[in-house]
Amino acid sequence: MSRSVAPVSAERAADESPDEFAPAPALKFRELRYTKLAGVATIALDRPGALNSYSTHTLKELAQAVRDASCDDSVGVIVLTGTGTRAFCTGGDVKEYASRYTQRPHDYWKYMALFRDAVDALLRCGKPTIARLNGITVGGGNELHLACDLSVAASHVYIGQVGVGVGSVAAGGATQWLTLAVGDRRARRMLFLNERIPAARALEWGLVSEVAPSIRHQGDLIAVPSDREVELAGRGKEEYAIDLRPLDAAVASLAERLLGMFPECLRYTKEQTNFWKELVWSQTAGHAQEWLALHFATAEPFEGMRAFVEKRPARTREIRAQLARGESPEFRFGPPARSCPKCGTIGLPAAFDFCGRCGASVHGGGARRSP
Repeated sequence: MSRSVAPVSAERAADESPDEFAPAPALKFRELRYTKLAGVATIALDRPGALNSYSTHTLKELAQAVRDASCDDSVGVIVLTGTGTRAFCTGGDVKEYASRYTQRPHDYWKYMALFRDAVDALLRCGKPTIARLNGITVGGGNELHLACDLSVAASHVYIGQVGVGVGSVAAGGATQWLTLAVGDRRARRMLFLNERIPAARALEWGLVSEVAPSIRHQGDLIAVPSDREVELAGRGKEEYAIDLRPLDAAVASLAERLLGMFPECLRYTKEQTNFWKELVWSQTAGHAQEWLALHFATAEPFEGMRAFVEKRPARTREIRAQLARGESPEFRFGPPARSCPKCGTIGLPAAFDFCGRCGASVHGGGARRSP
């Protein structure tokens, strides 16, 4: 026996349907701290033991948090920062690179897709973003900083790139945007030499929007601290200390000024001023993703990441010496040019004296090179 069901009006159905754009009621993150207060969403990278470097998982969470803030109409400004006083972000977790991506280079392509998602979220969130630089800002950390619209740096901060020193290329925003931010020569110096740029110089160059004093000595703030004063404050020695309250006040003031502007006008102004950033990013990010994934299968990232993890100088000159001798340092043990005369294994590295499968000598007596 069937029952008739009263039709539901379109108006009532619309009233009862969920809001697909409503922010998630209670997002929980493992490697981020995410808060919303008085129109400001604050996303803090929370891996202090790793100097707030981002892992593969962090990137997933970062994109999710930015998208949530983007869709929340109660949020007018997004602040990106790190926890603690030591680091804003030191880029990708090099330990993860060394243990995972040098072993499975094809997975680095997937990793870069996640990084691009996070950067794209910051670029296209439709709301002004402020990077609150609370500590060291290097590598991919600087690239996340460059993806933001404005930035305020604590005076003890330094900014830099590390790619060519660890066997990588800073093509996640730095090679694209540093020239826009600081000019060609300064950008090349940062990218080629990996020099540290202190906060005061970063302000002079236009790399940051504002600097807030963060070093106290015997209670007094020091406007432009020396390297030694920064070191002493970081260790809490000789009555020096790091105080981030002026940084917080400066960020809050900037956010409040932004909240005083018309939101739709801000959104379109962001879209317009993003033109050059978007242009160079869209033309190069995919290429970088492909090249870096292939590059992770070579000797340079293997040596660079291992040296970083082992806290030793990278053997860059050995690689250069191999080049000078006409060898192929792209391969850790030479190109796959030998074959085993005993078991027939092909593609053995040219530097091998014995077969890695059966142990037979691959010199003379029938040893042959692979086609």
